[in-house]
Amino acid sequence: MTTDQAEPQTRDRGTAAGEPEAIDELTIKMALGASRRQLQVSTLVDLEAQLRGHIALLQEPARKAADQMWHGGVKWHRLITRLDNIERQAAQERSPLPFGALIEVQLMARDCQWLLDGYRESWR
Repeated sequence: MTTDQAEPQTRDRGTAAGEPEAIDELTIKMALGASRRQLQVSTLVDLEAQLRGHIALLQEPARKAADQMWHGGVKWHRLITRLDNIERQAAQERSPLPFGALIEVQLMARDCQWLLDGYRESWR
C-alpha cells in the first residue's frame, strides 16, 4: 500500500465517548505501525502534526491529575517525569532524515497511546 492511498483519517469522537475531541486512535495506530509499510516523508509530516495535536489535548488532563497527587510520591514523580519528557520531545523540530522522522513519529504515537490509556483509566 502506498502512502498516497493511506492518508490518516480524522474522526471526531467528541465527548460522548468520554475522550477529548479530535483524538483519532486510527492515526495513533497508523503511526505505531509505520515501519510495516513504506511511508513518504509527507505522510510522516502529516502524522507528526496530528500526533502533536493529540499530545497537546491529552497533556492537560494528565497535568491536572498530577496536580491532585501528593507531590512527594513516587507515582507523582514518575508521571511528572514522563509528561515533561513527552512535552520536551513534542517541542523538538522534526528530523530532516526520513528514518529519523519515522522514529520520531513512532515515539510520539507511543506517547499518545500512553496518554490516552492514562486518560481513560483516570491516571490510576
